[in-house]
Formats: sequence, structure tokens, C-alpha cells
Amino acid sequence: MQPDSKIYIAGHRGLVGSALVRRLQARGYTNLVTRTHADLELRDQAAVARFFAEEQPDYVLLAAARVGGIYANNTYPAEFIHDNLVIQSNIIHSAWQNNVQRLLFLGSSCIYPKAAPQPMKEDCLLTGPLEPTNRPYALAKIAGIEMCHSYNRQYGTRFMAAMPTNLYGPNDNYDLNNSHVLPALIRKMHEAKQSGAKEVVVWGTGTPKREFLYSDDMADACLFLLEQPEAQLSSLFNEASPPLVNIGCGEDLSIRELAELVAEVVGFTGKLTFDTSKPDGTLRKLMDVGRINALGWKRQMQLRDGIARSYQDMLSKL
Repeated sequence: MQPDSKIYIAGHRGLVGSALVRRLQARGYTNLVTRTHADLELRDQAAVARFFAEEQPDYVLLAAARVGGIYANNTYPAEFIHDNLVIQSNIIHSAWQNNVQRLLFLGSSCIYPKAAPQPMKEDCLLTGPLEPTNRPYALAKIAGIEMCHSYNRQYGTRFMAAMPTNLYGPNDNYDLNNSHVLPALIRKMHEAKQSGAKEVVVWGTGTPKREFLYSDDMADACLFLLEQPEAQLSSLFNEASPPLVNIGCGEDLSIRELAELVAEVVGFTGKLTFDTSKPDGTLRKLMDVGRINALGWKRQMQLRDGIARSYQDMLSKL
């Protein structure tokens, strides 16, 4: 990519998209294209087609999606599969029609089977049943990966799919009903600290393990992939397998350990109680990051430091 390459970031206001914008600007890219939801309805095929025809972006970072935790996935399964399928289909198809040089589609580690061997390699895809609590979302993301592969095979495009592990960082969603586990814990611990509560209740048994990556590290990995010369990415663009790359840190911890760490960072000194009537989700989802590490990329932010930054971000928004 050149400093003046036209780069469209779909979903630029969210956790992922805002991190991409920050990283692009820090790296000196000056021709960034963004649209708010009010300006461009990504579920409207005709509107997306007009936008691409008018703007003619060189590169696309597809971070727009309907996302949420276990509660949101269980409550709105129809919206999770419909909205994500429509958004990504509209953008990927228009990117091909308008000769986009490279597109990077952002997915999630939940695309892998519930009982996938740990750590999960890219070739685990479609080898077993998915976790039921987020299957509609996961199936939509798997369809996006297959779209990238199909367009590459048929039309010679250079579309890639990056699967980040659990992300957190600035502009996260801290709503207790619809957020992911880490921002939800930050919010819970803060409110308990403010109110003087003696106890915080955490969903599940606390035994499942999760891996977490700071959003700016994820954005750095995405730009690293887009900037790689063609020869470096030859293993991604082949007939046999999808152009799929895991992005993570290669380390995980239990939800109990995470809750204890968040409590320590936030300053909550009360008791942690685990509500075993609530679902745990998948017991472990550790990403194998050997492929991207071999290309030369590794994460920078340590979890404790990242949680502290996220806490300050949440406080700035209250």
C-alpha cells in the first residue's frame, strides 16, 4: 500500500474499526474513506454498490458486523445471521466488481468447532460442530471466509480473512447485557467498587479459558497482512484452502483468573461469586498463531496493561 492509497474501513466506529483507523493514521496513510451508519446502510445492496462505484477504493478493511456476547447471540440469533451475511456479501461482491486490490475480512475465533484441538489451527475450519450459543454468527463468518476463497478462485481477487481472538480496547461495548466478557467484567467491577458492594457475580463456573488481544495489536496485524508482498502470502492464495489467518497472542487464562485480574486492576476488593446456572460457552478457544508469527508479526500489549487502558477508556465515556 502507498501512503495515498484509498482505503475503505467498513465499521470504523467500533472496537475493531476505530483501532484500524488509529493504526492507519499512525502509519501515515492519508486517504481513508469512512461512512457512518446514517450515511451508508451496509445492508442495502444498491447503496453499497453505489458507494463502491463512486469511491473506487484500492483496499478494503471489512470490520462492520453485528457482534455481542452469549446473551446477545442467544437473544437475537436471526439478526446475527441475517445482518452479518448481508453486510459482508454486499461489500465483498462490490469489492470484486470495482477491482479492489486487496480486501481483509474480519471474523472471529468462534468459527472453529466447539471441540477443536487446542490450540486451534486454521485447518480446523469445518471439521466439527460449532458452539450452539453463537452458531448463527459463526456460520455467517464462515460464509464470509468462503466468499473470499471463492472470489479468489474464480476471479483472481486477493481477498483475505483474518480471525482475531477475543478483542478488547478503546471504544469497546461496556453494556452489561450485550458486551463480551472482559468489558462486562470491567463495568461490573467498577460499579461494585463505586457502590461499595461486597460481591460481584460472574456468569458460569469460571473454568473456561479465553485468549484476549488488545485491539491496537489486532489492527497492527491487519495492516501487516495488507502490506505484505505477494510472494510472502503465496500460501494464502491457493485453490485448496481458504485465505485464512489467525490473529492472537497464543496464551489464555481462565475466566476466574481474568475476573481476579480485572478486580485487581479496577480496585474491587470484594468477593467473586460464580453463577453456575449461567452458560459457560466453549471450554477453551486458544488460537494457533504460528502462521502469522512465521510471517514476522507478534503481539505487543500485555493483558494487565491493556485492561488498565480499557478501564480508563470506559471511565472517559461514563
